Amino acid sequence: MSAEKIGLIAGNGSFPLLVLDAARARGLDVVVAAIREETFPEIEQHGALSVHWLSLGELSKLIEILKREGVRRAVMAGQVKHKQIFSSIRPDWRLAKLLLSLGTRNTDSLIGAIAKVLADEGITLMNSTELLEPLLAPAGVLTRRAPTEQELIDIEYGRRVGRHLAQYDIGQTVVIAGAACVAVEAMEGTDATIARAGQIIASLNNNIESCHSERSEESAVEDSTLSRNLTVVKVAKPAQDMRFDVPVIGLRTIETMRAAGATCLALDAGKCLLLDGDRVIEQADAAGICVVADST
Repeated sequence: MSAEKIGLIAGNGSFPLLVLDAARARGLDVVVAAIREETFPEIEQHGALSVHWLSLGELSKLIEILKREGVRRAVMAGQVKHKQIFSSIRPDWRLAKLLLSLGTRNTDSLIGAIAKVLADEGITLMNSTELLEPLLAPAGVLTRRAPTEQELIDIEYGRRVGRHLAQYDIGQTVVIAGAACVAVEAMEGTDATIARAGQIIASLNNNIESCHSERSEESAVEDSTLSRNLTVVKVAKPAQDMRFDVPVIGLRTIETMRAAGATCLALDAGKCLLLDGDRVIEQADAAGICVVADST
């Protein structure tokens, strides 16, 4: 009896590689549709039944590949940069028609429309976390260090801001310092948002230092309250579609936080993938970063 066959529509990062390895561990045959502009080349070394390369705008080719291979269930895994979607692709007739039909051009509307096209062709999208449930962040404090009193204040405020942004599918990450919103995510992605927040805080600190030589010690002490650690809050959308665009955190995120001076990371429990598993927490501990996941 032949193994069940699934499709993997692969974006960038390690997420597609983890899904492929997990599927094979369950005895599934995997047909990979690799996006030429995004997918890591090493996907060809992970034991897929077949790997087909296509460009981001080739929706008709994607459907043709999956149908020819007899795929009836598929999973989307891995990021496709938003700026790629709206600037770099050359859409085929099917995708061009779909894009023209969209009322808004955000992730939910675009990928949701693609999911409907696939469903109309007899291909059902699986939840992208179905094969990786052990990597979903559990509720509670995940690191040795718990949040400080100020970090708890920043987390509470950041969640409120983040949920407002997420309901419009603008972004899912906000960076807070001293109950002030320093940066919000849009098309640039999580890591770029964190790095930008670090640059803003560094600029404020430089301004404070330049004032120290010109103002009284008392004024300098007052100004120094602007210098604060950063808290990163990453939320799921209010009606998060687990088939695509699931929040993910990896080792690079922790390294970006360390470089930016961020000391705390707050996630939604059961809705965010820790792509590198325990290594994420180990690296956070080594950097003195607190990681906490809320189930509310």
